[in-house]
Amino acid sequence: METNDPVILLIDPASRNGPDYRAAIHDLGFAVLSLSTGVSTAANQQAGPDGEMSLQVSDVDDAVRQVRAAGVDVRAVVPAHGASLHVADEIAARLGLPGNDPALGWARLNKAAMRARAAETSVRIPEHRLAHSLGEVAEAARDIGFPVIVKQTMGTGSYGVSVISDAAALDEAGKVWTVDLLGLPVTEWLVERYVRGREYAVNFCSADGEHRLIDIWEYRRPDHRDYDFPLWDIIQIDSAHPDHVRVERFCRQVLDAFGIRQGPGHIEVKCSGDGDDVYLIELAARFTGGPAVPMWTRHSDLRPFHDAVECYLGRRPNMIDGDHGFRAVLGSVVIRNDDAPGTLVAVHGLDELGALPGIADVLVEFRPGDHVPTTTHNMCIPVSASVHGPDRATVLRTMAIARETVRLEIAPDPAEPTVAAPDAVAAG
Repeated sequence: METNDPVILLIDPASRNGPDYRAAIHDLGFAVLSLSTGVSTAANQQAGPDGEMSLQVSDVDDAVRQVRAAGVDVRAVVPAHGASLHVADEIAARLGLPGNDPALGWARLNKAAMRARAAETSVRIPEHRLAHSLGEVAEAARDIGFPVIVKQTMGTGSYGVSVISDAAALDEAGKVWTVDLLGLPVTEWLVERYVRGREYAVNFCSADGEHRLIDIWEYRRPDHRDYDFPLWDIIQIDSAHPDHVRVERFCRQVLDAFGIRQGPGHIEVKCSGDGDDVYLIELAARFTGGPAVPMWTRHSDLRPFHDAVECYLGRRPNMIDGDHGFRAVLGSVVIRNDDAPGTLVAVHGLDELGALPGIADVLVEFRPGDHVPTTTHNMCIPVSASVHGPDRATVLRTMAIARETVRLEIAPDPAEPTVAAPDAVAAG
């Protein structure tokens, strides 16, 4: 790379999306300058005293200093990892390049700050409290009224999330909240009213503050019970769906309120009832996880990573102005272990699953002999697969067949030995 070559700064490329962003940058005729921040979710657990992000500021300063010292012609800053989105925004702002409002980076990352920003901008959210101890969690839950949902403010993938239906459930669930996914202590939790209703994942692309809807996915559940982990069957909805208009309108308000002006945006919402009652659940200035992005590439005219890079360059990509050209209805089926944890003996039906029309990208997380926990978050899904078909009915039918085809054979963990009561011992 020559110093006069136009360069795109790729932040934290050692991530799932890093190779795709790197390839897109090269395709668009730019050199890549990689920068690893060392900033992770675990390093940013708490807000500062005024609610500002507790960034490793020296890292941002060092990055800007080194980029300027290198004398390269940086045209854009592209974040490849969700945990350092706010760092990329800070760097872009310091270099005078397009990006999202760095002052709102913490609100796009920390769930408590997210709720505070939503309240400031009249974005509808459930009633909630911020707790700093398990005692405060219990107090907030009783104050709000059951059911509530409890979340780590910096959690991801539903890890450490629990629906609490009553006081007894509150006592039983407390032990799982005190550490994060990396095993580090958690010192703040969001406790909020559980919203019963339909849940959606909404995907946008933005260029200079103009927002274009990509698609909306519905989380479909097997029954109407309350849940803390939404993944079961997931499927795109179209404009004829009764919730489509109000969900899209609400999410445009969210994008503006949280300063998302460039690149992808992913928002999760719930609709309770048939009125205009959409609630913000989560948001991030990134692409959705799971199978959606690779499925767009195969079943539409979208080039997600190329178009995102164009947005960070300050250009208007086809994702904003063009026809997305979806050629199929897209979905995903998640085969969970909703029973007791245990040792995996076998996964039956995998070959048959892979041979089903409309099934692709079969992912198997566990092998025989592995310990399989009860599925409570994204990182412990035994089997999942992408699903596509010519219409919604076909996709739903394929999902149902997939569930009939795959069976997990799990040997439950042995029961913990019981300790006999003192009087029983004496009687023996």
